[in-house]
Amino acid sequence: MAAQSLLTESVLGWSIFTVILLVILVFCWIYIRKFQSRRESEVISTITAICALAIALITSALLPVDIFLVSFMKYPNGTYKEWAANNETRGQIEDTVLYGYYTLYSIILICVFLWIPFVYFYYEERDDNNVNKCSQVKNALKYTIGFVIVCVALLLIGAFVPLAAPPGQNSTQWEKVQYLFEELGSSHGLPALSFSISSLTLIGMLAVITYTAYGMSVMPLNLIKGTRSVKYERLENTEDIDDVEHQIEKLKSKCQDGRPLSSRDRNNLQELEGKLQVLRRRGRHLEIAERNCCTKVGSALRPFKILLGIFFILVALLFTIALFISNLDKALHSAGISSGFIIFGTNLTNPLNELLLALQPVFPLDYILITVITVYFVLTSMAGIRNMGIWFFWIRLYKIRPKKTRPQALLFLCMILLLIVLHTSYMIYSLAPQYVMYGSQKYLVQMPSPGPTSGNTTINTSRICDADAPEDQCTVTRSYLFLHKFWFFSTIYYFGNWAFIGAFLIGLVVSCCRGKKSVIEGEVEADDSDFSDDEYVH
Repeated sequence: MAAQSLLTESVLGWSIFTVILLVILVFCWIYIRKFQSRRESEVISTITAICALAIALITSALLPVDIFLVSFMKYPNGTYKEWAANNETRGQIEDTVLYGYYTLYSIILICVFLWIPFVYFYYEERDDNNVNKCSQVKNALKYTIGFVIVCVALLLIGAFVPLAAPPGQNSTQWEKVQYLFEELGSSHGLPALSFSISSLTLIGMLAVITYTAYGMSVMPLNLIKGTRSVKYERLENTEDIDDVEHQIEKLKSKCQDGRPLSSRDRNNLQELEGKLQVLRRRGRHLEIAERNCCTKVGSALRPFKILLGIFFILVALLFTIALFISNLDKALHSAGISSGFIIFGTNLTNPLNELLLALQPVFPLDYILITVITVYFVLTSMAGIRNMGIWFFWIRLYKIRPKKTRPQALLFLCMILLLIVLHTSYMIYSLAPQYVMYGSQKYLVQMPSPGPTSGNTTINTSRICDADAPEDQCTVTRSYLFLHKFWFFSTIYYFGNWAFIGAFLIGLVVSCCRGKKSVIEGEVEADDSDFSDDEYVH
C-alpha cells in the first residue's frame, strides 16, 4: 500500500512536470520566432536560442516538483507517511530530483560556455565573405576555448574549496590532498557544479537588476497608457515630411545659379535627405498599421489592456513588498553576513510566502503559481531588454525588435534570459524563503503538558519546519542546497535584492514620466534599409 502511494504521488508530480515541459517548448518556439529576422533567419541560431531558453525554463519548472516531493513525505500533523518512513526511500526520491538538477545545470554550463559562444562566433565570422566554412569553424572554436577555460576554472575552484574544517597544521601534504579528494567524492561533485551555477547566477543578478526591474514597471505602464492614435501620427508624419521637403528645396535653391554648396550645406542636405527617407518609410508603416486588423482589435481591447496593466503593476508591487519584508526579516533576525544571512524561521509575515504555503497542499496550484511567476519574470525581462536594448556598459550592441532581430542578437538575448531565469530561483526563494526551503513540512516537538497536575508528562506539538528543526525531521529541497552551498554568494544575492528594489522604484518613476509610445514602436529606425520594410508587408 505504501509503495503504491509512493508511485501514485511521484507519477502525479512528474506528469505535471511533463505537461509544463511541453508548454515551455511551444512558448519558446513562438517567443523566438516572434523576434527573429525573416531576412537573416538561420536554422542553427534559431534552434540554439529555443533550446537554451527552454532549458532555463525547464530548470525553473523543476523547483515545484522538488518542493512537492519533500512536502508530501509528511502528513499535516508532522509525521512521515508510511512510504517515506525509511531514510533510504526519502534519499532515493530526493536523488531523482538531484540528478535532474545535475543534468539540467550541466546542460546550462554547456550552453553558456560552449554551445552559444560557438554559434555566436561562427556567425560573426560568416559576415566576412572571404572566409570558408573550415576557417569559420576553426576561428569560432578558437574564441570558444576561452569560455571553456573559464568553465573548467570555475569547476575546479568549486570542487576544491573546502567547506568543512581542513586537516591540522601537523598533517602531511599528501593527507591534505587526500582530504580534498575525499571532500569532492563525498559530495558527488555538488560544490563544483554549485559554484559554477552560482557564478552564472551572480551575472544573472546584474541582468535582473538592469532589465527585469525596469521591465516590471515599463510593461504594465505601457499597457495602461496605450499607444498614440494612428491617424494623429500619420497627420504629424505628413507635416514633418512637408517641412523637411521645404528645407531641402530651400537648400537646393542656393545652387540653381551654378554655385556649389558649402560643406556645411552639403552636410545639412545629406542629413535632411536621410531624415526624409526615414519619414517616408515611417509613413508606409503607419499606413499598414492603420489598415491592419490587429490595430483595430487592439483598440477594441483597450479596457482589457488597462485592467491587465493594473493587475501587472499590483503584482510587481506585491513582489517588491514581499522582497522588502524578506530582506528586512534577514537584516533583523538572520545569523549575519558570515552565514549568508540565513534566517531561522519566518519572523515577519510575508504575503507571498503565506499564499504559497496555503496553495501547496492543493497540488498543482502552487506549481501553476510558481510557473506563472517565472513566466512573469521572463516577460518583464524581455520588456526591459526590448526597451533598453543589449548594452555593454555605455556601448549599445544590439536592438531587440519584432521580426528584425539578428541571429547574434537572438543568441545574446537568450543568454541574458537564461542567466535571468537562473537567478529567478533565488528571487523566488527571497520572495518565499520558507516555501522554497521546506515546502509545507512540519515536525513534532515535545512540550510539557499544561496544567498543574500534569507532572512530567509531555505532548507532541507540530511546528512548521525551519532552520532550527532537527535534521532527520525536515528534508531540505535540493534547489536550496544548490543556491546556498557557498555563503558568500548568498550574501551578494542579499545586497542584490536591495539594489533590485531601488532599480524598480527608479524605473517606475522613469516609466511614469514618459509619454505614450508609437503604434509602430521599434519598426522604423534610421539605420534600417529600405528593403527591410518587406518583412512587414504581407
